[in-house]
Amino acid sequence: MTIQTKLSRRSFLVASAAGGLSLGFTLPFAGQAAAQAAGQLPEVNAWVVIRPDDTVVIRIGRQEMGQGTLTGLAQIVAEELDCDWDKVTTEYPTPGENVARERVWGDFGTAGSRGIRASQQYMREGGAAARMMLVQAAANRWDVDATKCTVANSVITGPDGQTISFGEVAEDAGKLDPPSEVALKDPSEWKLIGQPVKRLDTVGKVDGSQVYSIDHVMEGMLNAAIRRAPVLGAKVASFDAEAVSAMPGVKHVLQVGDDAIAVVADTWWRAKTALEAVPVEWTDGEGTGFDMPRIYAMLEDGLTAEEAFVGNQQGDAKAAIEGAAQVVEATYHVPYQHHATMEPMNATAIWTPERCEVWTATQNAEAALAAASTAADLPIEACDIHRINLGGGFGRRATMQDFVTQAVLIAKQIPGTPIKMIWSREEDMLHGTLHPITMCKMTGGLDAEGNLAGLHMRISGQSILAGVRPEGLREGMDPIMFQGLNHDGDEGRLGYTIPNLLVDHAMRNPPVMPGFWRGVCNNQNAFYLESFIDELAHAAGRDPLEFRRALMADHPKHLAVLNAVADGIGWDTPAPEGMYRGLCQHMGYGSYVAAAAEVSVDDNGRFKIHRIVAATDCGTAVNPQQIAAQIEGSFSFGLSASIYGEITITDGKVNEENFDTYPVVTMHEMPAVESIVMPSGGFWGGVGEPTIFAATPAVVNAIFAATGKRIRNLPLSNNGMSHV
Repeated sequence: MTIQTKLSRRSFLVASAAGGLSLGFTLPFAGQAAAQAAGQLPEVNAWVVIRPDDTVVIRIGRQEMGQGTLTGLAQIVAEELDCDWDKVTTEYPTPGENVARERVWGDFGTAGSRGIRASQQYMREGGAAARMMLVQAAANRWDVDATKCTVANSVITGPDGQTISFGEVAEDAGKLDPPSEVALKDPSEWKLIGQPVKRLDTVGKVDGSQVYSIDHVMEGMLNAAIRRAPVLGAKVASFDAEAVSAMPGVKHVLQVGDDAIAVVADTWWRAKTALEAVPVEWTDGEGTGFDMPRIYAMLEDGLTAEEAFVGNQQGDAKAAIEGAAQVVEATYHVPYQHHATMEPMNATAIWTPERCEVWTATQNAEAALAAASTAADLPIEACDIHRINLGGGFGRRATMQDFVTQAVLIAKQIPGTPIKMIWSREEDMLHGTLHPITMCKMTGGLDAEGNLAGLHMRISGQSILAGVRPEGLREGMDPIMFQGLNHDGDEGRLGYTIPNLLVDHAMRNPPVMPGFWRGVCNNQNAFYLESFIDELAHAAGRDPLEFRRALMADHPKHLAVLNAVADGIGWDTPAPEGMYRGLCQHMGYGSYVAAAAEVSVDDNGRFKIHRIVAATDCGTAVNPQQIAAQIEGSFSFGLSASIYGEITITDGKVNEENFDTYPVVTMHEMPAVESIVMPSGGFWGGVGEPTIFAATPAVVNAIFAATGKRIRNLPLSNNGMSHV
């Protein structure tokens, strides 16, 4: 199936905001003839350009934001291409080019730990097809049978020992028809996939040459600072532009849409300074009057509500619990949390009546293109997005492209002038899309032998899809709320066999904008379930590891990662003096993860996380070194949330406006993280998010072992505890 270039803006917007257009394409070199006819750089196919000096340029549809996707995808193509890794570089095609070429590069969205796993198949095909075309070009030049030629390290060798480099035949190869069938290497033949090769973006980060979106400059560029209404749904009532028009460097004072104002100046600091001085009045919005007590009341109501969406049901949980020898109940809570990317939202835009272009950091360039087209009031074909590496994404730059819309709306009022708009940290904190707030009531029934007979898990809280993508709801239900809690599906499966189980969700949606936050609902679901499984084990008088193993006989991959961390932490041996241990396991984004933690707690409630052992089975490990780095980074992210992360609301407005009130874990607070990468083969799982799930439950279970105190509400700092 192909796509016509003339897309309606509305259909493109709806589809791209949903995570990528659902359009099929067969082989990864479709659209090549169109590119050559348009006079673009000669290429072997859409994925591979080889210069005369043998430099291999691999085009990447996904986005690099520190997770290593750029290097991993290049590894995949280079593996099938059989090129010299030391000569590999990369470049980003634009979403406009993708549309013009029938979406040859597929989905540009980078979220849900799908950067590699969702594109590895067609990218491997792209590399293999390019290799076949290069070999055929060499064979044609030598007048030999292409099947008699071999390839290694960017050099083709003929049947008589003659050799030629990729760069010498690349132009000829690009003129050939692509092969109709592409055979991929067997994993046993891989030389690059599975190896800890050097990252392609390290040097630029070390020497400072790496450019992020916030660094982008253009000749004649002006700078914009923006302030949006602080309460959801509020609008601009009035503002006094004259009050700041004479301030140094100020060029324009503008209204942006119906809910924001901006100051444009020669420098961003001057724009920000003037913006803070603009008198502005806002209308009330739908969030006006909402505060935490009111939000908590909504959640508490959902815990006992008669109606709820059922996500997973086996047997009769309520009857099993009613007839149990022992009933255990506990209520847990996870607050709103912010993405807090180190690089705040920003974009540079230039608009004319004929064309609009944007330079920005986005996790979904196609959604950004749709947003730019809508704001510019120009067709998709007259707009484009130039992608720049992200200084943090974590989901914030995936669905919501409000920063792109704002930059274009400002640029549209100053035609022909490049405008770089940067959110201040305070603006970024006030207008983040927040990890949804939830509570969870857990009720378990144990039989006379201490076995789990029934479990009811009632989640009460906000739906992400209801807020940002209501068309994704299934008869009103948000399936994302049940991540990791179902018995089927490749994304995430429950790792326990429980004869009587009920998992349901009472949807309660305060007027606060939710968003996809790294790990999404797996985070709270793992915290709720794995903490309560630990509670049940202790209530039954059984070892938490043994209790879990008894429920996991039918879940060998879940069990394997759990056993790995138990062995790694030395579960069956005494902990070092003063230290205590906790563990957990979960599955999400196609990968199986587990963690075990060692902590100490003093008499004043000060705790220290000394060591974490983490295991990941992602099926196929493209670059084990990058996976280990992702595991370490995800624990930093997850521990920041569990120790400190909380956003609170007063009268509809976020209270925490900077890192002084929304702290993150610092270097000296990080425990030693021991990563066990144990790919079992046969599938491709995600890496960037899964081990976040394991951070909190492993630590809180260890804190219970140390103190006998259950932590059921996050963050830990709200429980009379401090981290050292």
